[in-house]
Amino acid sequence: MPAITTIEALQRIYGEPAQPAVVKEIDYISPHYRTFIDASPFVVIATVGPEGLDCSPRGDPAGFVRVADERTVLIPDRRGNNRIDTLRNIVRDPRISLLFMIPGIGNTLRINGRAEINDDPELLKSFAMGDKLPRTVLKVTTERVYFHCPKAFVRAKLWDPSVQIPRSALPSTGEILACLTSGGIDGQDYDRAYPKRMEETIY
Repeated sequence: MPAITTIEALQRIYGEPAQPAVVKEIDYISPHYRTFIDASPFVVIATVGPEGLDCSPRGDPAGFVRVADERTVLIPDRRGNNRIDTLRNIVRDPRISLLFMIPGIGNTLRINGRAEINDDPELLKSFAMGDKLPRTVLKVTTERVYFHCPKAFVRAKLWDPSVQIPRSALPSTGEILACLTSGGIDGQDYDRAYPKRMEETIY
């Protein structure tokens, strides 16, 4: 099958965007857009670097992404697995894209911009959860900000409880690791220990 390789070919298929799809894009965080960020407990972060692309989730209580001003958001980087793929990319290429999601809401909010990594002690303290500090904080300067319509969520029925499946319907994390390591990791032991490990390392 021939691939579509030009913008002109795409435009012949899709035509021009509707006016609302164009005017919704701005280069700052408007008061309305801020309400989405403040209400969101979950954001997906996309970055790019020499090794390729990365797309990584971040979550905390709603409002964990702090709007510092109309062109700046701050995101705490909590304890993880230390792969730090997102951070490795940002050090070498500051381009970043954020997708904010809110449980039960179909609209999402997107921010494209530039990021830098900060470990200022006072800034870290301001994002403490109990006595646990983030390792670093991402400072994102906005270049494009806009909301996304809910069609994808409606099609996927993402927030509809009737389409949810039990975790047991899929391979467990331990089963996957045991397979990938040809038994080098004991999958049953991994799964058995995970709830306690999660409790101890969540922050």
